[in-house]
Amino acid sequence: MSSFSDPNAVARYAENLVRQVPAVHTLHQLAGLLLRERVPADGRVLALGAGGGMELKAFADANPGWRLLGVDPSPEMLDLAVRTLGALAPRVELIRGYVDDAPDTLFDGATCLLTLHFLSRDERLHTLRELKRRLKPGAPLVIAHHSVPDDIDEKLAWFRRHAAFVASNGVPAADAQANALAIANRLPTLSPEAEVELLLQAGFTRPSLFYAAFTFRGWVAFA
Repeated sequence: MSSFSDPNAVARYAENLVRQVPAVHTLHQLAGLLLRERVPADGRVLALGAGGGMELKAFADANPGWRLLGVDPSPEMLDLAVRTLGALAPRVELIRGYVDDAPDTLFDGATCLLTLHFLSRDERLHTLRELKRRLKPGAPLVIAHHSVPDDIDEKLAWFRRHAAFVASNGVPAADAQANALAIANRLPTLSPEAEVELLLQAGFTRPSLFYAAFTFRGWVAFA
């Protein structure tokens, strides 16, 4: 999306994310805890769509022995990740690209947070399959993004609630409503049931919901 290359949008990314995603810092904490169930103290973790660096910083802070790789297509967001990581940056490898650009080595765990809702169903399936191919057997994958019912009335009702949440965080109500409607119309969102089906189709096992906040859902599944 163009906002990930707009310098002004990138500069406000972290602030806007807190306004847009309920308990986003807690989401990163929960993702790290789910990974830690199976990732060893010196394990290797892949974070796809990690531009901005917020989850990478949370993982690095809590797990000093982890070797982290962040992949993102936006050079501006990768630059932001370096700034976000600060003194932790030398512990994290960053690659510009998509899942196919990640190394063909086996990771102990992976995340894809606030990313898959930008992809079509076929693109998501390809991404999930490529993530599984890069994970050790039984390794966890943690995903979270917009996921709403297919029924148009239900879908719009949830995005109106999302707009109310954003407005409650200081964004003008008209702007919040307009942005939520744009997201509802432009993003190729899938229902929670379809998300689970895709994980299974990609070869993951035991997908479990761990995060639900208005239009957002998060699952952990295992390679």
